[in-house]
Amino acid sequence: MKPKKAFPAAITIFGARGDLTRRKLIPALYNLFIENHLPALFEIFCVDFQTVDEAAFKNDLLTGVNDFSRSGKAEPAKWADFSAHISYLQGDFTKKETYLELKAKIEDFEKDGKQRGNRMFYFAVAPRFIEVIAEALYTRKLCVNKTHDRLVVEKPFGTDLDTARKLNRFLAKRFSEKQIYRIDHYLGKETVQNIMAFRFANYVFEPLWNKSYIDHIQISVAEEVSVGKRGGYYETSGALRDMIQNHLLQLLCIVAMDCPGEYKAEAIRDAKTKVLKSIQPFTTPQVFKNVVRAQYTAGEVGDEARVAYRQEAQVSPESNTETFVALRMAIDTPRWDGVPFFLRTGKSMTRQSSVIVVQFKESPHKIFKDDIVPNRLIISIQPELEISLLFESKVPGLQMKLVPVEMDFTYQEAYTESLPEAYEALLLDVLQGDATLFMRADQVEAAWKVVMPILDAWKKYPAKQLQFYESGSWGPAAASNLLKPYAKEWFRLPSKETIKKLAVSK
Repeated sequence: MKPKKAFPAAITIFGARGDLTRRKLIPALYNLFIENHLPALFEIFCVDFQTVDEAAFKNDLLTGVNDFSRSGKAEPAKWADFSAHISYLQGDFTKKETYLELKAKIEDFEKDGKQRGNRMFYFAVAPRFIEVIAEALYTRKLCVNKTHDRLVVEKPFGTDLDTARKLNRFLAKRFSEKQIYRIDHYLGKETVQNIMAFRFANYVFEPLWNKSYIDHIQISVAEEVSVGKRGGYYETSGALRDMIQNHLLQLLCIVAMDCPGEYKAEAIRDAKTKVLKSIQPFTTPQVFKNVVRAQYTAGEVGDEARVAYRQEAQVSPESNTETFVALRMAIDTPRWDGVPFFLRTGKSMTRQSSVIVVQFKESPHKIFKDDIVPNRLIISIQPELEISLLFESKVPGLQMKLVPVEMDFTYQEAYTESLPEAYEALLLDVLQGDATLFMRADQVEAAWKVVMPILDAWKKYPAKQLQFYESGSWGPAAASNLLKPYAKEWFRLPSKETIKKLAVSK
């Protein structure tokens, strides 16, 4: 990780009683603390409207660390040191008194440290509060230093292009772009960050990373979890907004971008935005030819019975909201002309899996009759965290017989240290003012422009070509048909049962 900053840090979390704070933010900050990545002087101000005893609040945060931190249960002495830096502030986000009290607390902290340090304001709140809180921070002059004061805004950033533009303009009138950190936790994952190093630091791959050698690319994020209690939110979102518009398009950018001129935030964000602006826009007929939407029905995931999406809480029994999307995209650049990109995501599927597959073209030298499997590069983001290359090899023996084999790089085998969680990397970047892994305003809007023709087509024809797939499956057959003639089916990581069998056989 990067060396810690000397500046004191005043960290404010709005929505401190929420699940994100308990499961992700506090465990991430605790791990940064015990590994000496936070500055010596820091304070975490937790703001929420609920009245709660501060000791009980901290005890709940400790339970979150014990349950969800990669470092395991907190050591009592270290937790005592860390939690001494946490204070709870009960306040209504819509009342000026909340911000006056917060400002007084931050200023007292900075006076004690005799230094004006960095201020981070994390919006772990529902989207409807973003403008409310931002306006108050601006009006009460809590976030005025363009060098040291930063806002962190969670997705969804808008619900369509118009709302994203409106929110960007609202924030731009009050803060500079370099103060705004639009967070996508996928970009903080270690394997995702490693894709750039893999591509641009290893010359053996970059010359092949183009239309001359690559047949097609698959980017797939499958989720075991169902919508569950999030039905109310999901009915207004769906898989396209929830996953494709941000997570998968960001992965696409990293895979498809040209090498930036330097490893600096703006150069990298320029390269990513260029990719988004180069994606061929869909017409309405093309949407129904190149995009598959589907919804899960009742079934089993593992040994757990699942109800259909339409039977989930707060979901309409006639809902057409998609829980699965697969699509084929084209990028109009010299590097990728003619190379299809296939993106897929879905809920209540067979297993958790985030994987990028780069399928190379077949060898032009077909001198071996059993040379039938093209080279394939597999980047597994989760849960395996590995990169493997599939290539042909001769079977030992007196005859020339080929079989495909894999050359693997796995994090577990290559490194002994524990890998930081995505939020650890991203929070540290915010404190250090590094915006490399965060989305810029024009990048967010370019991503919305990609998906708007799809949303508009679905709005015009609400039920047209809506597919269904059984919970515990890999999605509808139409998604595999989308791949033809490039592949028969989507690449799948081995099932949990297969992995267990392999482990036993070893």
